[in-house]
Amino acid sequence: MESMLTALFGSGNALTAIQMSLRGVVIFFLTLLMLRISGRRSFGQHSPFDACITVLMGSILARAIVGASPFLPTVVTGIALVLLHRCIGMVSIRTPAIERLISGSPRTLVLDGVVDRHAAFKGLVSESDIIQALREQAATEDLTKARRVTLERNGVISVLTAH
Repeated sequence: MESMLTALFGSGNALTAIQMSLRGVVIFFLTLLMLRISGRRSFGQHSPFDACITVLMGSILARAIVGASPFLPTVVTGIALVLLHRCIGMVSIRTPAIERLISGSPRTLVLDGVVDRHAAFKGLVSESDIIQALREQAATEDLTKARRVTLERNGVISVLTAH
């Protein structure tokens, strides 16, 4: 059995094109399965927590395809990370303090047309970034028309305008 798997998938990084292709196909389907286990938030939320799993999964599973790491331990590592991501996500849903630690909190950058310079500084947001968000979402560059501008937990700047 082991010799058949080695013939199909190779070992080490001296892989044929067919062996690397077979590894790629297997990793593709395993990745789909792992993303289903991880949940939709890994690609839907775009928080640093979710970006972390996306980057790690790409990096780890690529190693399995090119033979830079042993195939089975690399796949098991990917599965372990996906399960960890899911567990942390489930805990953060039930525990607001953990959710704030993992995903952060929104920051109000502008309230009733007045920029909170301290919040903007902490969020690394310039006034130009705020004006850009106003142009994109409210079709204005006039800060006085902004009721609230918020740096959301996912890094997006949202704008509510005065009616």
